[in-house]
Amino acid sequence: MRAAWMKLGLVLGAAGGLAVPLASAQEARPAPEVATGRGVSKATTAEDFMVAAAHPLATEAGHAVLADGGNAIDAMVAVQMVLNLVEPQSSGIGGGAFLVYYDAERDELTTFDGRETAPMAADGDLFLTDGGEPMEFWDAVVGGRSVGTPGTLKLMETVHARYGEKPFETLLEPAISLAEDGFEVGERLAGQLTGEVAERLQSFQTARSYFFPDGTALEAGSTLRNPEFAETLKLIQAEGSDIFYDGEVGEDIVAAVQQASKNPGLLEMEDLSAYDVVERDPVCHPYRAYEVCGMGPPSSGALTVGQMLGMLEHFDLPSMGADNADSWHLFAEAGKLAFADRNMFMADSDFVSVPVKGLLDPAYLTARAQLIDIDAAAETPVANGNPPWREAMLQAPDTSPGRPGTSHVSIIDAEGNAVSLTTTIESGFGSQIMVRGFLLNNELTDFSFAPESDDGRPIANRVEPGKRPRSSMAPTIVLDEDGDVELVVGSPGGVSIIGYVAQALIATLDWDMDLQAALDLGHVFNANGATTLEEGTQATGFAEALTARGHEVRTADMNSGLHAIRVEDGSLIGAADPRREGVALGE
Repeated sequence: MRAAWMKLGLVLGAAGGLAVPLASAQEARPAPEVATGRGVSKATTAEDFMVAAAHPLATEAGHAVLADGGNAIDAMVAVQMVLNLVEPQSSGIGGGAFLVYYDAERDELTTFDGRETAPMAADGDLFLTDGGEPMEFWDAVVGGRSVGTPGTLKLMETVHARYGEKPFETLLEPAISLAEDGFEVGERLAGQLTGEVAERLQSFQTARSYFFPDGTALEAGSTLRNPEFAETLKLIQAEGSDIFYDGEVGEDIVAAVQQASKNPGLLEMEDLSAYDVVERDPVCHPYRAYEVCGMGPPSSGALTVGQMLGMLEHFDLPSMGADNADSWHLFAEAGKLAFADRNMFMADSDFVSVPVKGLLDPAYLTARAQLIDIDAAAETPVANGNPPWREAMLQAPDTSPGRPGTSHVSIIDAEGNAVSLTTTIESGFGSQIMVRGFLLNNELTDFSFAPESDDGRPIANRVEPGKRPRSSMAPTIVLDEDGDVELVVGSPGGVSIIGYVAQALIATLDWDMDLQAALDLGHVFNANGATTLEEGTQATGFAEALTARGHEVRTADMNSGLHAIRVEDGSLIGAADPRREGVALGE
């Protein structure tokens, strides 16, 4: 089935080459500005295509590709490469990504796993001290020990070879031009170069020289060039990803990891050479009249979001609305129960048995929903359930938190193809190691630091050779009752991604909120502990009512980066999270 705007015949004509300059994206329909407690909201409406990403220059790059006849996959490649340059702390070719993709011509939805892998020399002792205790988080992050085999570049190349239309090498040109000519440093990047982050980032000479020229942190509004990254991209243009996974770029990555002055790592050329992108079946589950689809294990995103929605479907959230404390109480209680199962069962399904079908079984979720008391909060931590279709095994939970060094891209092209890409280097600035103009990930710290519990039970998300660490990333595509694309959404935010995405889905699908208003909405989240309310938003107004029900309530800065596109009456509505620098642009 074609998307609604395809049925209206709104198809962009193809053109040769990337003739549209980046600045042309600024001529798209102006985004109305809506004042919020977190910043300025940006939304736009288009008829043919739309791209929403975390930085204006990245969005403009994707827009230029689409305006010149490229498709959603072509635009995705251009956006990712520019994000690597202008938002280096969050994603890039030194990291990994998950893609949920809807192919309009084939009426097919599939997913691609570009998650990093553990080196073959790694095992459950990787993050244990000499005394056998788990390392402190930041002690493990900084340096080569935390670096997994990067997957983002291979994902871009693999998916483009299958679906792309423009030559791959031309899609790197926007990032190359910006790297050579320079770009304006944004408030977000400059704002992160302070305090403990700055101290960690200055641990290595290459990163220190780039982010702290002359010993001073980059300032917002200054011009930054990255000729070394431009040269790396030119090598990729000429040689493809082989230069990265089997050639001189890979050799430099391995040398930097193994010879790191802090925490030398285990990555070998053999790990890079063996890396492969895995196409996986999407995890889809019904929610009211919709089908919500996302990335399965090693991501816990789609399963945990699906469990929350599957439990909440038993309550009349549409009539309660966003202004009712009952809605947020139920949302938090569903989060507790879903995270109890996540922590126990979810990990890389190539290594452990994950009861995907059982975790989303309607009868099982009904039983879990019956544990929710509308008048009182459950004491935490709540216990995991016993889903059907799981192999009997004695296993211990992993409650390790993820860290928010991530970005999300949503794209719909003129043919109705849809991209939901969440991409990451894990924590802000990853391992802090910079090679050839890009940062390397610290993705291995998404594994459990302890391989087993104190009583000897194995932890599903323990480190194993070649294994992919559990993720919370939740790139999502929602299909309507006719099987057409209704919504594309995702977010950065570490473990909170799951709450951000679930809340955005409820706000749009249950409360029928304007897409921008749904993204602006203050966050409420519970991962089987305290209930967190986003400071400075309307969410804090529910503190008293939630406390009265027994919630342990706290407030925090909840810096999501939701980027979404919704199809409404044949038009595309794009929105970007006001908490970050992103914009949505279309025609």
